[in-house]
Amino acid sequence: MSETVTFADAENSRLANLCGVLDENLRQIETALNVSIARRGEVFQVEGDKAGDAARLLKDFYQRARKPLDIDDIQLALVEVAHKPQLAQDEDNIPVLMTRRAGLHGRTARQNAYIRQIQEYDITFGVGPAGTGKTYLAVAGAVDALERDLVKRIVLVRPAVEAGERLGFLPGDLVQKVDPYLRPLYDALWDLMGFDKANRAFERQMIEVAPLAFMRGRTLNHAFIILDEAQNTTPEQMKMFLTRIGFGSRAVVTGDVTQIDLQRGQKCGLIEAREVLKEVRGIAFTEFQNDDVVRHPLVARIVDAYDAFHARSQA
Repeated sequence: MSETVTFADAENSRLANLCGVLDENLRQIETALNVSIARRGEVFQVEGDKAGDAARLLKDFYQRARKPLDIDDIQLALVEVAHKPQLAQDEDNIPVLMTRRAGLHGRTARQNAYIRQIQEYDITFGVGPAGTGKTYLAVAGAVDALERDLVKRIVLVRPAVEAGERLGFLPGDLVQKVDPYLRPLYDALWDLMGFDKANRAFERQMIEVAPLAFMRGRTLNHAFIILDEAQNTTPEQMKMFLTRIGFGSRAVVTGDVTQIDLQRGQKCGLIEAREVLKEVRGIAFTEFQNDDVVRHPLVARIVDAYDAFHARSQA
């Protein structure tokens, strides 16, 4: 399949912004859609099965190219192109989140369904491969609930499996000991709240961090609780965590069952919870797939390649 895109009377500066430094933007489109793009002045020749999608993207990016295009915008647009039919069906029902990032929304139909579940259910599970937005959207839901005054604080929890839940040998106080394991959650908070506002919330204890082992015996009322990397919990730890939830609280549990770091022979609490709780009313599950990956276009292909390799190994 072949498509020709011509920008009549094109401005050189806009063409340069469209193509990017050393044609980096064109390379991103080629890699993501498996097409080839040849440029001669203002004429772009696109070859490949998805040449039509690539041509539409070129026209769209040209309209935005009055200033240099950010690589993040390029890659997010490529994700949305892959999910355009599903997103079109969902267009009138896209959930709105109140965060520092105006217009934040899911890039795939499953991400939008996940956000709706976070807003509507007391306990939500987000399970799937790396890069599908499980953790980032969970933090966005927590910030949204805090901004709307639906909860009084955010509690971030993560099992410190790499340290065997024994954090005493690490220097500093409790927060400093757990800090390396919660870095992805911090990054999302700073992005969604702003660095200063997030730090003030920490100082006022509106945001709290804790290793999973320190949750025993607590009841958390009017809190938004996020358990990240839940594939590294045992069934006992998962049950303990889920029974910490008090009045007016919500919880989101995220994990990837292909990245379990538990010792050999230990059962995974996340896998068991999916079986035990799948029929329980008030609990929602979102199972993300490889095509929900919202990172560099190569990440989804890497995940697919590993899945195919393991499938062949087990055959």
